[in-house]
Amino acid sequence: MARSRSVRAAGTAALAAALIAGVSACGASAADDDHPDHRTFALHGHTLTVDSDNSALEVVAADAQKAGTVGVTRWFEGSVVVGGDPTVRWSFKDDRLVLKVHCSGFIADCSARHRIVVPRGIGVRVENADGSVRASGFRDPLSIRAADGAVHVTDSSGPLDLAADDGSVRAEVASRRVKAVTDDGSVDVRLLRAPDLVDARSDDGSVTVALPESPYRVSAGSDDGAVSVSVPRDDDSPHRVSAHTADGKVTVRTAN
Repeated sequence: MARSRSVRAAGTAALAAALIAGVSACGASAADDDHPDHRTFALHGHTLTVDSDNSALEVVAADAQKAGTVGVTRWFEGSVVVGGDPTVRWSFKDDRLVLKVHCSGFIADCSARHRIVVPRGIGVRVENADGSVRASGFRDPLSIRAADGAVHVTDSSGPLDLAADDGSVRAEVASRRVKAVTDDGSVDVRLLRAPDLVDARSDDGSVTVALPESPYRVSAGSDDGAVSVSVPRDDDSPHRVSAHTADGKVTVRTAN
């Protein structure tokens, strides 16, 4: 009887190992969803708030998006071998878009991606608990907080407030005011025009700020790493740049 129990236990362990190996070998990818869902929500104010977890986000401001609406496209793939079925949901109330993914069990494997399109003239605040955030096209204020994932903003000219707890922060923009901060990762800010203010900081990672040719009022430093400032400096310049890290190299240079 004891031998029979041990054989069954060994068989169960072998099956679990095989299932885990199978999931690891072919993990879920939202890119495999050939039939994404799409919804349009009515926006009543001038600022959209996005509350998301467990999803990669792409946020776009576009002239093609109808005024007073938000378009959302969702890609999702997921499976749970032992546990409840994975679920993905969205809701919209008081100009707040909530995107949630529930995927838990003995062997759970899920992947989600959302593309959010807003009309021009709308500011956006994003809070993403787990996943990367990309954004483009903004002339209005954009604020992004990613708890676990990278942040990347392009083709924008509005004020930016970007932060990641664990991930890199990158911006290639024409914004006059940029704040880019991460606790763990690199910061790379490239400006297409001389800004009024850039604040770039990392607790653990390199910091690079690339700027158009112009004199700048620069504050740069690293607790443990080299510091290189090659732009013209002028303590009376209206263009202020602050670049600091606790651990890593700091570079403030003229854009190529």
